[in-house]
Amino acid sequence: MRLSQSTRESLVAAVVALGGLAVVYMWWHDTSVASVQGPGAWLTAAGRVTGLVGTYLVVVEVLLMARAPWLDRLIGTDRLALWHRRNGEYSITLLLAHALLTIWGYAVTTHTGLLHETSSVVMTYPDMLAATVGLGLFVLIGVLSARAVRRRVRYHTWYFIHLYTYVALALSFSHQLSTGVDFALHPLNRALWVAMYVLVGLVLVTYRVVVPLVSMARHRFRVVGTVDEAPGVTSVYITGRRLGELRAEAGQFFMWRFLTRDGWWQAHPFSLSAAPNGNWLRITVKALGDHSATLSRLAPGTLVLAEGPYGAFTRHRRRQRRMLLIGAGVGVTPLRALFEAAPARPGDISFIYRADDPAHLALRDELDEIAAKRRAEVHYVLGDRALHPELLSTGHILSLVRDVARRDVYVCGPPGFTGAVVGSLREAGVPNAQIHTESFEF
Repeated sequence: MRLSQSTRESLVAAVVALGGLAVVYMWWHDTSVASVQGPGAWLTAAGRVTGLVGTYLVVVEVLLMARAPWLDRLIGTDRLALWHRRNGEYSITLLLAHALLTIWGYAVTTHTGLLHETSSVVMTYPDMLAATVGLGLFVLIGVLSARAVRRRVRYHTWYFIHLYTYVALALSFSHQLSTGVDFALHPLNRALWVAMYVLVGLVLVTYRVVVPLVSMARHRFRVVGTVDEAPGVTSVYITGRRLGELRAEAGQFFMWRFLTRDGWWQAHPFSLSAAPNGNWLRITVKALGDHSATLSRLAPGTLVLAEGPYGAFTRHRRRQRRMLLIGAGVGVTPLRALFEAAPARPGDISFIYRADDPAHLALRDELDEIAAKRRAEVHYVLGDRALHPELLSTGHILSLVRDVARRDVYVCGPPGFTGAVVGSLREAGVPNAQIHTESFEF
């Protein structure tokens, strides 16, 4: 039996919640009633439990973005990214509460001021200075991950800042074992806690380091050429050995690292813009930043490190026989691959492509060719979005595809576009289980 997206997410969420309950039970089991007497002890106890749960969620945070294929297949990379963002907010909030409540509890118990107690804890408790630096790094990462700030930060800057998560984890680890009552006095708890870190660390290193390096050695990815598709839009063709063994599918993406002098240290997510054929892979990129703008100048023979394939934006999400693909901007790339490869009878697939003007319709000739071959429909919806807000409204979508409620609908494009289209689809009666989206936000 194939489980729905919501059911798979609920199962994973339940496993995470059970882990959190186990952590709370550990605290409860190790806390005697006699030790929680008075305001100071209550505050300190609250500090302990928020610290334990907050740290557990940080470990979950690392696991969510370890790019483990089994987790990616269960939920999908776009949903994992959303979980990662929300879980990060919860974990940092709990860690801040842990620091404040614990020091406040100590201050109430010893009848000293908060500043004096803070100085005493940070400077005299074992490993506490390092843990304080680690907490500061967590807060910094959280601030820079806020949507309002994230939009103003370059992708590679944001990416490298997030690497400090591992530094923060390392700095805060020792104080948990040396000063945490639940570990210092309980060897079994200590062993289980260390095992949790080790297990997640092994998953991270396996899928973020070992697997990509093995894949590079085995497949020897390299650039074979580039093609300009539209103003500021370039396709990059990549070949290699044994490409069929990748088991990549239309709708998926890789993390691409082009090993040039200026770009070897940057990995960026780009979807396949053509169905994998065993001979070459293709991505189509819009010049939105410094890195993407340089891809049009890649020389043939450039070596490539590719992590993937990732993403569940594939034909396997389908519940209905008929499909509707709706895209805008660079979001057309995974849809174009699905348009080519998704199994369907003649007339079962329709494609809606939104753009401001015809010059921005990248891959139009290919879409027309696929449509003719598969006897499918392509609707080009053109016009300035500020002047024509009615485009892709509920009524407009129904005028183009009247049976939309009986189709699976795949939507990909900028976040604002995707949100508006999903709202229109729901108003048109499309069940949530039949709406599939892909986001390029990380």
